[in-house]
Amino acid sequence: MQVVIVESPAKAKTINKYLGPGYEVIASYGHVRDLPAKDGSVDPEHDFRMLWDIDPKAQKRLADIARAVKASDGLILATDPDREGEAISWHVLEILKEKRALKDQPISRVVFNAITKSSVLEAMKNPRMIDAALVDAYLARRALDYLVGFTLSPVLWRKLPGARSAGRVQSVALRLVCDREREIEVFVRREYWSIAATLATPRNETFEARLTGADGKKITRLDVGTEAEAMTFRSALEKADYVVRSVEAKPARRHPYPPFTTSTLQQEASRKLGFAPAITMRIAQRLYEGIDIGGETVGLITYMRTDGVDMAPEAIAAARSVIGHEYGERYVPSAPRKYTAKAKNAQEAHEAIRPTDVARLPKEVARQLEPDQAKLYELIWLRTVASQMESAELERTTVDIDAKVSGRALELRATGSVIKFDGFLTLYREGRDDEEEDEENRRLPAMSANEILANKGIKADQHFTEPPPRYSEASLVKRMEELGIGRPSTYASVLAVLRDREYVKLDKRRLVPEDKGRLVTAFLESFFDRYVEYDFTADLEEKLDRISAGELEWKDVLRDFWRDFAAAVGEIKDLRVSEVLAALDEMLTAHVFPPKEDGSDPRVCPTCGNGRLSLKMGKFGAFIGCSNYPECKYTRPLAAQNGENGEAETNGTRVLGTDPVTGLEVTLREGRFGTYLQLGEGKDGEKPKRSSLPKGLAPADVDLETALALLSLPREIGRHPESGEPILAGIGKFGPYVQSGKTYANIDAGDDILSIGLNRAVALIADKQNKGPGGRRGTPAGRELGEYPEVGGVISVRPGRFGPYVNHGKINATLPKGTDPETVTLEQAVELIKAKAGTTPERPARKAAAKSSPAKSPAKKPAAKKAPAKKPAAKKAAEG
Repeated sequence: MQVVIVESPAKAKTINKYLGPGYEVIASYGHVRDLPAKDGSVDPEHDFRMLWDIDPKAQKRLADIARAVKASDGLILATDPDREGEAISWHVLEILKEKRALKDQPISRVVFNAITKSSVLEAMKNPRMIDAALVDAYLARRALDYLVGFTLSPVLWRKLPGARSAGRVQSVALRLVCDREREIEVFVRREYWSIAATLATPRNETFEARLTGADGKKITRLDVGTEAEAMTFRSALEKADYVVRSVEAKPARRHPYPPFTTSTLQQEASRKLGFAPAITMRIAQRLYEGIDIGGETVGLITYMRTDGVDMAPEAIAAARSVIGHEYGERYVPSAPRKYTAKAKNAQEAHEAIRPTDVARLPKEVARQLEPDQAKLYELIWLRTVASQMESAELERTTVDIDAKVSGRALELRATGSVIKFDGFLTLYREGRDDEEEDEENRRLPAMSANEILANKGIKADQHFTEPPPRYSEASLVKRMEELGIGRPSTYASVLAVLRDREYVKLDKRRLVPEDKGRLVTAFLESFFDRYVEYDFTADLEEKLDRISAGELEWKDVLRDFWRDFAAAVGEIKDLRVSEVLAALDEMLTAHVFPPKEDGSDPRVCPTCGNGRLSLKMGKFGAFIGCSNYPECKYTRPLAAQNGENGEAETNGTRVLGTDPVTGLEVTLREGRFGTYLQLGEGKDGEKPKRSSLPKGLAPADVDLETALALLSLPREIGRHPESGEPILAGIGKFGPYVQSGKTYANIDAGDDILSIGLNRAVALIADKQNKGPGGRRGTPAGRELGEYPEVGGVISVRPGRFGPYVNHGKINATLPKGTDPETVTLEQAVELIKAKAGTTPERPARKAAAKSSPAKSPAKKPAAKKAPAKKPAAKKAAEG
């Protein structure tokens, strides 16, 4: 019996059918071990020694694999055909050696680009050994990411409260988004005018021509900058005589696009289908691993992580056959098309993403697929087939026209283009091509030189230059690829991390940096500029690719990087927070203190009138405060908010109306903890009534009626049928809830706090009570994640009165919005607990913890009990 190791159970099930008796296919469920989230997991002092921890969830699976391998005749490692797949195979093999599960069984590595029977069986005939160079590239990349994250993130936590973490590629991607926002903020609109004439031939066929020259000088788009200039040209053209100077018609060809790579698939799926890159990759994974088609599980597309644009000869032949059958021989080029790309790594340059069988038409498989799967499969099929179709044939016509008046010589030009043969365009156009369609199909009437034209009207239109657009996820992926930042397999996860850590948000499918993200970028640019430079990051990626090609030794690359990086971190550790604030205040001036329309100083405090506004740092992050504190308590978020008409709103406030009962003004405001409602301003030191917005309610959707209803909370829904106690509905610090006595129950996302009824409230409260106490003082026991890597003590994720949280000793850290408690890992929990504590555990505790393995030694327990006692001191240091 041969044991075959793959990543996923879906893949295992499919391949098991292909191989039949004599093989046992087992899934590893992805990576089985990783670097533990603690200092020392990568040790530069000992030649970058790496300490690996087995994922607790993988222990049983690895035991099953070891048992199967011990009784087997051979081990076949059949994980994905890329760097990560090679690493998974290497990890599994290393663990099996540690478990002494291998005796004299032969070990081989096989790869296949598609999960079809023919591909799998062919791969089994061509085994190889694990590619050491690809594994080295994985080790180097993993070590670099760890060293940057676990060295830089604690510096961020100490200097920028509220910052989550920094990453090698993630920080550079964030800088791209922030740099674009900075361009938008400093952009100055420029007025310009376009002048066009509607002209007619002697046959009364009309067309439009634009002014392109005057008195021997060329006129470009921005050259006519005022209304006076535009009106002068318009007046002259209204009196001019028009004659055709020349007509030039040139044939042109448009060639099809190559089949998809990972990044181009993500871009097109975003533009055409509205899929985020992470969603695109998740759906593509399913299509690759296999779908049940006619009772047989088959992979529908080839491997979806690739830089390659070429296709196998048999796939090209199949595509040409489909084109001839479905569209006619006119659409089949005389020779097959071959595409090449500058491969970043020859060993990772696989085939392009294509259907495993081009003859499997989208309409034929749609009924067996989920709707989103069908859409993505069709997109891949269309691009693949179009890539082998004949080019489109066009004719581009340019007509130059002279306009003579009062001794002046004005020049106009008309352009047109017509598709003579649509070729591949009959099947596929890139998402951005829609804007070109009118240009391609705009015909000009037949004209000849010296022909007299009639004036049918002159128009002069005012325009203003526009700032560069914010990045969409698709355009950011494209820009990262152009700069050589990251690699196809990382783009989706990088974008997901930026959103999850609330460094950016999506607004109308555009990426907008949050204030937290702006601060992190400004900090890194101020003190670690080299490590967020585009060229530096791209150069490092190139070195990692050269490692995987066997051209560089991986530890040499790590040594070069660590020497300078460690020195840069050492310089910043002793920097005072006041120095950090001064640097950030200066760098973020355009964002934090935009110029006022009346020309007044934007830093003057609007409350006391003589204080100076500047960047401040609090326990929960940065804000703007007055220099006259504590006499003046004016504060606001970092960025001035814009009102509906575009004017800056003082203190981020939008007036919704007046409360008819109290006569007080109802306002919507931006605070350090998000958007909230406020009634009046408060008098005699009393705080005004406020209410946060329920999750899912956008600030733009809040009207006066909704605001008054929210401000009236908590409201009594009714009486509990058993206890007779009133049941209240309200919004607390951690979201909407219902309450009866001392029992609080969070309401579900589908419930509306303003309309939730008595029966539903009673059910939620009963459900909360039935869960009962679990742990000390009624605290639910939750799910254990493991021991704290540095000081011991169990870390668990628990359901809480105000939402799920992670716990270690006396420290509770609420999970970020949208985080599923069932998927929280030990590494994520440690990061949250460290951030809540404000500092990492002190070094003596780390040394004590390092003496024995937390997972195995009971001697760790005393250290775990002592750890909470240090937290007050740590908190004090953080606040100081």
